[in-house]
Amino acid sequence: MSTFQAPKGVSEYVAPRSAAFLAARDAFAAVAANAGYSYAELAVFENTQLFARGVGESTDVVNKEMYTFLDKGERSVTLRPEMTAGVLRSVLENNLHRGGLPVKVWAVGPVFRYEAPQAGRYRQFYQVDLEALGSDDPAIDAEVIALSYDYYRSLGLREFTLHLNSLGDAECRPAYRAALQSFLRGLDLDAETRARIEVNPLRVLDDKRPEVRARLEGAPLMADHLCAGCKAHYDRVRELLADLGIAWVDDPRLVRGLDYYTRTVFEFDHPKLGAQSGIGGGGRYDGLSETIGGPALPGIGFGLGLDRTVLAMEAEQVEAVRGTSVRVFGVALGDQAAREIFKLVTCLRREGIAADLGFGGRSMKAGMKGADRSGAAYALILGDRDIEAGSAQLKDLATGEQIAVPLTEVVSVIKGKLT
Repeated sequence: MSTFQAPKGVSEYVAPRSAAFLAARDAFAAVAANAGYSYAELAVFENTQLFARGVGESTDVVNKEMYTFLDKGERSVTLRPEMTAGVLRSVLENNLHRGGLPVKVWAVGPVFRYEAPQAGRYRQFYQVDLEALGSDDPAIDAEVIALSYDYYRSLGLREFTLHLNSLGDAECRPAYRAALQSFLRGLDLDAETRARIEVNPLRVLDDKRPEVRARLEGAPLMADHLCAGCKAHYDRVRELLADLGIAWVDDPRLVRGLDYYTRTVFEFDHPKLGAQSGIGGGGRYDGLSETIGGPALPGIGFGLGLDRTVLAMEAEQVEAVRGTSVRVFGVALGDQAAREIFKLVTCLRREGIAADLGFGGRSMKAGMKGADRSGAAYALILGDRDIEAGSAQLKDLATGEQIAVPLTEVVSVIKGKLT
């Protein structure tokens, strides 16, 4: 065992579990590309003020959870605690919003929050992120929600629930905010929560503590204060989702954990994951661009947790599709055979066939153990005597059937058997 271990709260994936991680990541790439979203590779750390202004200084993310430090130039930088602000910053910096709208972007990578580690909650975790910028059409809200729904379904997940709400906008939220503050000020709450009432009372609704949630029974709901425009927007989103056969639960207390959300918000919940049951979510953020110094640019997006998606796959016993698993494993006996098998395996790889081989001049027994461990469909066996005969042995590892194949035909024969 090494002297060193991964830092506490870091999620890592190695074989065989990494197959599920890759399946989850690659399935999302396919869903996003199929809907016209282009890929963005983004900075992992940003100017701290991007998150302070964009995410919101009243949030736990900014107040308690960010990894912030001074670099060697005495600049305050922060490891990204979420991806939306960075995507928007990159879109504005690269003038993507000056072309056709909406700008449709997706990204994937690690995210960092200093939280108490537990099952499904990490300090370094992984997200896939998708954003549509430049349109306030409720149809784009429905598209974004449908893509996340279809993504989970494409992985084989079935037991998740979609929660929906509307948080209103600058027209109707102030009156609701005042009504909520009036209600909350009358409750017996701790000093930190009472301070939050004055800064962002909606965040109190996001409190997960049972004793606080019990006191929130009877709190006014945003749904009862929506202006005509926000109500029409929300109704249209739900009509479009119904047209697609997507079921949801209206959740009037859903606010999400970040300050920038407006109008549509949504979250996917998986009941088999216990306390950390949220596997992904997002919403509309029509004022975020102006908040970070950009032009008016409405947007909607989501972040889906790859770690919790993998946990959900395991909970539902969904088998990961290993598209890059080894199909052929080369076993060589003798120096000349090792040289020839190396060439044959390389030829197979160049033809798009996943292949591996044993190294170090191991015995036949050790070589075949390696073939079994690889998960390959076939073992390609070659000894010096086989070379003299001009053929190799191809063994079907499922049936045990073994045939001799001329060395000049190995690649074509294997291609034929695998197609």
